[in-house]
Amino acid sequence: MGAKAKKSLKKKMSKISSSPSTQLVNGKQAAADFLPLEGGPARKLPELKELKNKSGVLYIGRIPHGFYEDEMKAYFSQFGTIKRLRIARNKKTGKSKHFGFMEFDDSEVAEVVAECMHNYLLFEHLLQVHVIPQEHVHPKLWKGFNYRYNPLNRLQTERKLHNKERTLDEHRRLVGRIMKQDQKRRKKIEAAGLDYECPEFVGDVKSVPKKIKFSQD
Repeated sequence: MGAKAKKSLKKKMSKISSSPSTQLVNGKQAAADFLPLEGGPARKLPELKELKNKSGVLYIGRIPHGFYEDEMKAYFSQFGTIKRLRIARNKKTGKSKHFGFMEFDDSEVAEVVAECMHNYLLFEHLLQVHVIPQEHVHPKLWKGFNYRYNPLNRLQTERKLHNKERTLDEHRRLVGRIMKQDQKRRKKIEAAGLDYECPEFVGDVKSVPKKIKFSQD
């Protein structure tokens, strides 16, 4: 390095050391974050906005009867792409519990839906739509969300149990229960002081078939 280059470098370093480490920001003095190596005034780093972990999951309450998965998907798809949809249902009957959850691909779309559809009157129900924060979304929320519950026909199952073929012991127990109920009913009628003749109930109890012994002759 020549003598001239050394002198110019010393001048630059003296300017940097003598220059104040403050910078005007919106007419006010603010402390500088760093000094550039190539020289010049002190600089301040731009302020970075905090990145929010936004969620695209919505809670939808007060869902009216008849407004189910297919209808909700067809209606809310006008706002954006629906990723997942789930309505809470009864495990035994499969009926809706009138609340559910919906997830959009874009979190901003979910915020727009919450603003537009909250307290929206639909079939005499005011929809309750809220964005669920990401930290409050349960990890098992979407477990089995695409499962369609097929409720059992309980009338058919009870009919099968009633009409099934019973053994002799099962038939006796059935007739015994019916006779006990009939006796309780008669006592209640007598205690009430009513003059009523109850019809006689004859239990059809089959006798045990006798074993036939054959002679050896």
